[in-house]
Amino acid sequence: MKQPFKSSFWKNITISGKVASGATTLSTALAEKIGWKLINGGELVRDYMKRKKVPLEFTTKTSDKFHLDLDNFIKEKLSHETCLIVESWLAGFDAKDIPGIFKIFVTCSDDSVRIDRIVNRDRMTIEEAKNHLKVRQEENLKKWKSIYHTEDFWNFSLYDLIIDTYTSGPNETLEIALKALVRKENSKS
Repeated sequence: MKQPFKSSFWKNITISGKVASGATTLSTALAEKIGWKLINGGELVRDYMKRKKVPLEFTTKTSDKFHLDLDNFIKEKLSHETCLIVESWLAGFDAKDIPGIFKIFVTCSDDSVRIDRIVNRDRMTIEEAKNHLKVRQEENLKKWKSIYHTEDFWNFSLYDLIIDTYTSGPNETLEIALKALVRKENSKS
């Protein structure tokens, strides 16, 4: 078995991004490449929504307590464990005051590419995918604004690295993240 990546500066990594931005693809590949444990916040949300029988697009119909508990769980893990990659829409926002976290934001500057990804991944029509993208993002932002009293969840200044997956495929995105992780590691030591 390959030895996990050792860092003298970074204890954990967060990967954030909106629907179909490539955050899950990157987090899975990065966890495999460096041998760190992956916590996927999206999977935790999907499981909760399924148990509560609430469609994924209707975040505002979920309890504030669930979201606060999930964010506190993520903050606790990031504060007290090491060699974790946490992927969720708010992981970087949650980690903003925790030292030693390498925060990555994955974006896709072309919404038509995101829509195409949803069509292929979730087997939706183009119109369904457009609606899913719009409603899910609006619902999430509405819920989070009511809980946190801010809209600043994806302020690029919160992140150490921004990657646009419109201009880089999965392998290139992984290489960008690896190079930046090592470069930041070397510049911090």
